[in-house]
Amino acid sequence: MKFFYSHRVALTIFGVAFLVLCTFAVCFFGLSRTASGAQRPVVVLDAGHGGIDAGVRGTLTGVKESDLNLSLVRILQEKFEAAGFDAVLTRRSEAGLYGTTAPGHKKRDMAARAKIIGEAAPVLLLSVHQNFFSDSARRGAQAFYRPDLPSSKALACALQSALNQMPECVKKTSPVAGDYFILKCSEAPSAIVECGFLSNLEDERLLVTREYREKLASAIFAGALTYLSSAA
Repeated sequence: MKFFYSHRVALTIFGVAFLVLCTFAVCFFGLSRTASGAQRPVVVLDAGHGGIDAGVRGTLTGVKESDLNLSLVRILQEKFEAAGFDAVLTRRSEAGLYGTTAPGHKKRDMAARAKIIGEAAPVLLLSVHQNFFSDSARRGAQAFYRPDLPSSKALACALQSALNQMPECVKKTSPVAGDYFILKCSEAPSAIVECGFLSNLEDERLLVTREYREKLASAIFAGALTYLSSAA
């Protein structure tokens, strides 16, 4: 009973802090359209993989990484747009961005994503993925950042902090630097979020539920707002 009460208090405090962050972001980033029709800040949400490139698959259910990525991005889209951002999705359907399945489809897919990101001129970029590892005991969400871009690391740190605070987090981790193409498509703050390990049965059981994906998206969204508020 004591644990349950403490848990509810923690959730209440988190909810209040989250609302404060939303209000702060609205004030500093002008998240509603002004009378002069000024554009709202843009975020790019990248659902990794797609089409014939399914990414990794769950060992328990066979769920495709590409499907989970798109589901999470759509939830994030709703949250960002409700807060007054314009959300640009690199991939809006189950299909990839490569056009045809001829050789070189992966390179064409990534080039198409880079073009979308460049044209959007976002205030931040979030790329959503799922992890897989030979050791099935490995689990949990982790953020990756571009090592030569301080704003990328700051964003990843804010995201990781929010992910570490989730009740489902069994081990707090730190964000990791990585040399990834998607993070080099813009000088905007960018991060990859590996939302869990599909090689781990517990992570997979969580990720295939809409309820957990909603919680995960809320944590990612909160982390992004924390970064934007601190960078204002």
